[in-house]
Amino acid sequence: MLTKNVTLIKFHYRPFLNATYRPYIRRGEYSLKFTKMQGIGNDYVYINCFEENIKNPSKLAIAISDRHFGVGSDGLILIMSSKVADAKMRIFNADGSEAQLCGNGIRCVAKFLYDNGLIKSRSISIETLAGLKTTELTITKGKVSQVRVDMGTPKLLRNDIPMLGKNSHVINEPLQIDDISLNITCVSMGNPHCITFVDDVDSVQLNIVGKAIENHNLFPERINAHFVQLISPNKIKMRTWERGSGETLACGTGAVAVGVACVLNKLTARVIHTFLPGGELKVEWTNDNKTYMAGPAGFVFTGWWNEDKI
Repeated sequence: MLTKNVTLIKFHYRPFLNATYRPYIRRGEYSLKFTKMQGIGNDYVYINCFEENIKNPSKLAIAISDRHFGVGSDGLILIMSSKVADAKMRIFNADGSEAQLCGNGIRCVAKFLYDNGLIKSRSISIETLAGLKTTELTITKGKVSQVRVDMGTPKLLRNDIPMLGKNSHVINEPLQIDDISLNITCVSMGNPHCITFVDDVDSVQLNIVGKAIENHNLFPERINAHFVQLISPNKIKMRTWERGSGETLACGTGAVAVGVACVLNKLTARVIHTFLPGGELKVEWTNDNKTYMAGPAGFVFTGWWNEDKI
């Protein structure tokens, strides 16, 4: 029962996720619309730069990626206009450093472009710092569910990785880290990757060994470290320590590099199913030296970031 001293307050609903509405916090400060997406657990914050202007993406990446005081992600990806492709992507790791390519990220960029009606084609070209990449989309109930990416030609020369040393290629080469002896194979897919084959990938102390490889003085630009366990001639299991981000649930370019390393070491077929902590990717290295990666892309949520925090 209401008493005569009660004041009724009327709330006015505003569509918080309406793309045309930008809530102002106070004069000179506004919220930045973002979308969080993931490719088998490799999660990034995506910003539509057809609509937004990001002045300091490195600083934003550090702030927004923090899993305690930010949104929480492996990094930041900007979706931009391009003069040579349907769109352009820029990738920033959680530490603010810029990456040339992100395999899981490029699948999510293709999904974002199609699902939001920016491009209505099942074949989308995307400009990256590692070159122009093409994607082929699988549509389920009007939304992108799977994406196959032409990842280009692997770079195998030591200088292309880059890595110090004498041999032109790095295939099953010994590496000593304190009292740990490893054999490594290195491949660049635009991003540099160091692959080590082990008997039990789950037992690897990734936060110690992976971090040590990332920052080893052989790699002047640091490197992504992957540990791989063979299951069968067409199946492998892997874990990843990404430069600038630490351990991640998945790495798309890394999965492709691992597939190449498997063939170089004559361990698997050219088409393999790669099992990562976040899910599965299909990787192919063709006889004409092209690589392909196929896997899912998932929407997580859309929200607003207070620009006063950067």
